[in-house]
Amino acid sequence: MSRPPASKKGWLAHYSELVGTWARRADSPQDAEDATHDAILRVLENDAAALANPRAYLHRSVRNRLIDKHRQSRLLDVVPLHELEEYEHPLLTDPDAQARTAQLLASLKEALAELPFKCRQVFLLHRLEGHTQEEIAQKLGISVNMVEKHMTRTVRHLRERLHNHAPN
Repeated sequence: MSRPPASKKGWLAHYSELVGTWARRADSPQDAEDATHDAILRVLENDAAALANPRAYLHRSVRNRLIDKHRQSRLLDVVPLHELEEYEHPLLTDPDAQARTAQLLASLKEALAELPFKCRQVFLLHRLEGHTQEEIAQKLGISVNMVEKHMTRTVRHLRERLHNHAPN
């Protein structure tokens, strides 16, 4: 079992090994360096002496950070329709799209109306107004866990009700 290094310099001794190991598996060497830096910084900020195997902890931490970064890079950029130029606006160029959008909006309103008030409220605050889960919890006087449960229930319900509107 490896022992925790006694100083910052000891923790930084793992830096080259971590970057070298994870640079080959990351999307870029810079990502591996950033993840390693974050992992070591977190260890330095917390009680590093409590770690049974600091080397393994650092490798796992860097791995997890790289996975998170990869997941985030797969997310699409969302641009609100009102920010698009007229020629980029998909609804203005396709008359069928206008009809499909109107039908989807009507189905969405109907599906939201079927939900309990709190689920609907949490969903609208998060998705339309852009509040974080923490902000919603504070605003409604409920726990973040309850906000997550309301969102999960709402999203599941909407997927079930709106699956016919999904592209083939």
